[in-house]
Amino acid sequence: METEKTVKALKYKSLNGLSERQLAEHHGVLYAGYVKKVNELRAKLPNADKSTANGTYAELRELKLEEGFAVNGVKLHESYFDDLGGNGVSEGEIKDLIAADFGSYEKWEEEFRALGLCSRGWVVLAYDIDDKKLRNYIADVHNQGGVWNAIPLLVLDVYEHAYFLDYATARKKYIDAFFQNLDWKHVNSLLKLYKVKELRK
Repeated sequence: METEKTVKALKYKSLNGLSERQLAEHHGVLYAGYVKKVNELRAKLPNADKSTANGTYAELRELKLEEGFAVNGVKLHESYFDDLGGNGVSEGEIKDLIAADFGSYEKWEEEFRALGLCSRGWVVLAYDIDDKKLRNYIADVHNQGGVWNAIPLLVLDVYEHAYFLDYATARKKYIDAFFQNLDWKHVNSLLKLYKVKELRK
């Protein structure tokens, strides 16, 4: 029997510029809701009628589409929350790799912040295994815009639910707060976990 997905706890209660209330709504309600929905969908999938499989509409198709949406909702949110809780000071191997692949850290940050205003949902700094370099990608919806063979390292949620209680429509100020709270040590740990140095060879 498949193990149920559980809610991953936050490592902080509040952040500089992001209130406890904002985080409670975002993590404790919205993200937790995606976790619950993943479990509901996966409980239904084994009993889905496979004899009616069809590209226009079928129970199996609908369940799998929504599973992808909910699973990405979980994964993207977990990456987002994991990337926060630091002092915002960029350091270590990730800063060197960003400078190498974008020309400078400052050029990367300028593009990433601008993409935060362009995207309707997510901005992701990822290591593209095929290109052997870091890339910024955007996704307007959880299950659209993701790139295969790309490892997400830094994730920014720009859906209004991520900041509206604290910033209303002032998304630029929210992005400022995001950068002030980045945990670059965590991002560096992902480089080691996924052996990015070896992948670049």
